[in-house]
Amino acid sequence: MAHTGGPPLCFPNLNSSCRRLLRPTSQATLLYTLLASVSLLTVVLNLLVVVSISHFKQLHTPTNALLLSLAVSDLLLGLLVMPIEGLRYIETCWLLGRLMCALSPYLSYCLLSFSLDSMVLISVDRYLAICDPLLYSSKITVNRVKLSVCVCWACSLLYNGCILMEHIGWPDRFSSCHGECVVFISYTTGTVDLFLSCVAPFAVMFVMYMRVFVVAVSQVRAIQSQAAVRAAPAAKKSELKAARTLGILIAVFVMCFCPYYYPSFTGVDTSTRLPYYAVLFWIMLINACVNPVIYVLFYPWFRRAIKFIFTLRILQPHSRDVKIM
Repeated sequence: MAHTGGPPLCFPNLNSSCRRLLRPTSQATLLYTLLASVSLLTVVLNLLVVVSISHFKQLHTPTNALLLSLAVSDLLLGLLVMPIEGLRYIETCWLLGRLMCALSPYLSYCLLSFSLDSMVLISVDRYLAICDPLLYSSKITVNRVKLSVCVCWACSLLYNGCILMEHIGWPDRFSSCHGECVVFISYTTGTVDLFLSCVAPFAVMFVMYMRVFVVAVSQVRAIQSQAAVRAAPAAKKSELKAARTLGILIAVFVMCFCPYYYPSFTGVDTSTRLPYYAVLFWIMLINACVNPVIYVLFYPWFRRAIKFIFTLRILQPHSRDVKIM
C-alpha cells in the first residue's frame, strides 16, 4: 500500500520502510560530487601504479610486486566500496537489497584486510633487504612474493568470512525496518579482531622498522667513517631511501586504520548504527587514495612512469625495456 502522508520513507510502497532523511538539493549535489571525485581519483591514481609496475620490466622487483598488490586492492576499494558506502550515507537508506547487504561488507572487509596484510609483507621485505641483504638477494624472488600475496588473499577471504559469518547468513538480523543494512560485530568478536587485525600486525611492523632504523643508522655511520667498501654506499643508500619511503607509507596507513578500532578500545560493540562509525570507516577508506600520492611525492620512477603514460610513449615499441629508475 502506498504511503500518502507523514515523513518520507526509503520505500514509499512499503509500510515497514525506514524513514529517509531528505537532504537539500545543493547539499546532496555537493556530497555526490565529492564522492565521485574521491572515488575517481582513487581509481585513476592506483590504476597508474598498476600500469606502471606491470608495464616496465625494470619495476618487476619483489618490493614493487607488493606495491602492485596493494594498489590493486586500493583500486577495488575506490571502484566498488567507496560508491556503495557513499550511497548508503548520502541517501540515508540501503537501496541495494538483501544480497548486496550481505556481500558488500564482506567485500570491503576483505579488501581492507588484504591492504593490511600487504603492509606487513612490505615491512618484512624492507627488514630483510636492510638487515639481511644476502638472504634477500638469494631467497626473495618475485614469484615467491606472488605466492605470499596469494596466501594473504586466501587468509583474508577466510578470516573475514569467519568474522562476518552471521551477517552473511542473515544480513537483516539487526535491521528494524526495510531499507536498512546494519553490520554488527559483537564486543567479543571485535576484541579478537582488534588483536589479530590491529595490535599484532602493527606490532610486527613497528618491530621490523625499529630494527631497520637501527641498522640504517649503523650503516650510515660506517659509510661516513669510510669503514664500508666504496662500492657499497650507492646500493645501501638506495635501500635506505626505499625503506624511508615505505616507512612513511606504513605510518600513514596506521594513522588511517587505528581509529576504526575505537569502539573495541572503549569496550562497545562495533556497528554501523554508531553515530561516528561512518567517519571512522571513511578515514580508513581514504588511505586508498593517499597511498599513490605518497608514491608521487617520494618515488621519482613513478613520476617518470606517469609522464610516459600521459604522453602515450608507453605505446611505443620496446617501451617496456625503458630504464625508468
